[in-house]
Amino acid sequence: MYIKLIIASVFLFNAVEVFCQSKLTRNDYVSKYQYIAVDEMKRSGIPASITLAQGILESDNGNSILATVANNHFGIKCHNDWTGKTFHYDDDKPNECFRKYKNAEDSFRDHSDFLTQHTRYDFLFNYKTTDYKSWAQGLKKAGYATNKQYDALLIKIIDESELYRFDDKSFKPQVHSSKNKKSKPSSNNTENSINPFNNDVLTYNRIDYVIVKSGDTFESIAEKHEMMVWQLYKYNELQKNAKLINGNRLYLQPKRRNAAIDDKYYTLPEGETMYDVSQKFGIKLKHLYKKNNIEFGTQPDSGTTLSLRKNIKTKTK
Repeated sequence: MYIKLIIASVFLFNAVEVFCQSKLTRNDYVSKYQYIAVDEMKRSGIPASITLAQGILESDNGNSILATVANNHFGIKCHNDWTGKTFHYDDDKPNECFRKYKNAEDSFRDHSDFLTQHTRYDFLFNYKTTDYKSWAQGLKKAGYATNKQYDALLIKIIDESELYRFDDKSFKPQVHSSKNKKSKPSSNNTENSINPFNNDVLTYNRIDYVIVKSGDTFESIAEKHEMMVWQLYKYNELQKNAKLINGNRLYLQPKRRNAAIDDKYYTLPEGETMYDVSQKFGIKLKHLYKKNNIEFGTQPDSGTTLSLRKNIKTKTK
């Protein structure tokens, strides 16, 4: 009985301490989490403005019960694929299950993974990272939240706080005041500007990628760019036993449904596979097959003209 009383007292003290802390303002929230949002934009391709606006809206500037107790800044529920810790809370229904994180950074990272791993959000990655209005409208369309004004609320927050400035890679952020070293910009970046990873990163079709060099491994590339190895496999549609080939592209973000706007068609040369085309133009393999009305897994003849942006009606031989 005495031990239970002590435990209850400690819990009550912690709860009171949380709620007695002065509330964060929106500016406080942006200042505290801007670097994590930018890091996630570099890693996943999701606009930092969208990530920050969603965090602000879903967590009430980081002051909600979910944010303060469960470090859940985006209101992501457990779903069937969640194996981590949980926190139960009354939301749309009583005692709903929400994901619980060790810290806010884990919440931001899981938010990015949630959007990149669920196919209903695939179309969002066709939008530029600077097109926050399309992203906001797309999130509403995909059913991220039940609020019918969700897109308007996100856009209002972004416009009012000028969060779109974080989506511009030429923007130079202010000196970071947080003690979280992981969210600080790299000291190797002398201009202190938003620059995806290091100088070896290239961009095509609004997707960051690297060229594989001698000595590279999936582990070394993942570590260098602060990613998980499984993400490299997933983004490049590779099996775990795949081998890196010098000179090939390795994408650091998900591929898209279409090639870049200037690349409408491509004539398949001798010895090049559909996967090779998928990697060359940053198109997910299933969309390349579907776009050309080709049965998935088959290899068209060399000389075949492939559509890289529009669906064709006739079946490609």
